Amino acid sequence: MDEELNVTYITFDGHVEINKYRYVYFFIMFTLYILITCSNSIIIYLILIHKNLHKPMYTFIAALLLNVVIYSTTVYPKLLIDFLSEKQIISYSACLFQFFIIYSLGCSEFFLLAAMAYDRYVAICKPLQYPTIMRKSTVSIFLVIAWLVPASNIAVQAIGMAKSKLCSFHLKSIFCNNTIYTLQCVKSGLVTVFGIVSYLDLVVFPILFIVFTYTKIFIVTYRSCKEIKKKAAETCLPHMLVLITFSCLGIYDVIMARMETDFPKTARLIMTLQLALYQPLFNPFIYGLKMKEISKHLKSLFCPPLL
Repeated sequence: MDEELNVTYITFDGHVEINKYRYVYFFIMFTLYILITCSNSIIIYLILIHKNLHKPMYTFIAALLLNVVIYSTTVYPKLLIDFLSEKQIISYSACLFQFFIIYSLGCSEFFLLAAMAYDRYVAICKPLQYPTIMRKSTVSIFLVIAWLVPASNIAVQAIGMAKSKLCSFHLKSIFCNNTIYTLQCVKSGLVTVFGIVSYLDLVVFPILFIVFTYTKIFIVTYRSCKEIKKKAAETCLPHMLVLITFSCLGIYDVIMARMETDFPKTARLIMTLQLALYQPLFNPFIYGLKMKEISKHLKSLFCPPLL
């Protein structure tokens, strides 16, 4: 029975003193999950109900925050269950599904940030052509690409891993991230090559496109009047901050999955939690407080004018 269990289930070995602090962990993570879900959902709700926010830029922001809500719902409920369980285990098929959702949404974020960068480029550098270029159909195409292309690529990798033989059933993490590759007896050459190509297509190329686009924007605004510079700063800087922080966390995730050294368990746990905490909490703060129009509606929602 134990042998069958080992073959079927993966054990999370990334937890630190869970038996001693399980209720503390549960309370903290439950509070954070509610905060993340509510803060992101409120901004999505504001974008949906206010017509002056029915613009491409805000549509992309809503899509980005929706990704965060789905991502958090994929990670946090399982974490909360594990904190209260004697054994922190997950079936390999469920682990692959969690891996698929996490990285599909993660790569989708780069595509959405690239779409935002293009939207800002057209708005600032080609304002007269903006209504013609950024139509509803164009936005819909961008959204389909941002969700479908990463999902298709990650699905191929997940299917490839499902067919691989496992030699280890202990994951040095608290959820199914890139460390899942360390469970395989022999890493498939085809899956490895496809993973590198996917990394280029889903992460590197979108980042290069974003950097190129914002460089063009800053060159144009540098030669423009103060009003245009202000507009560029208000709308572009939040996107750049999100891109930088998300890229740094993504690089850490890839590096840790490839490192075979015994990284301190507590440090590994703290850094892994950054992937589940920092961006979901960071995004609503940046877009809710730094984007002028959204901030205005947030103030009206929580501090309505006195009659």
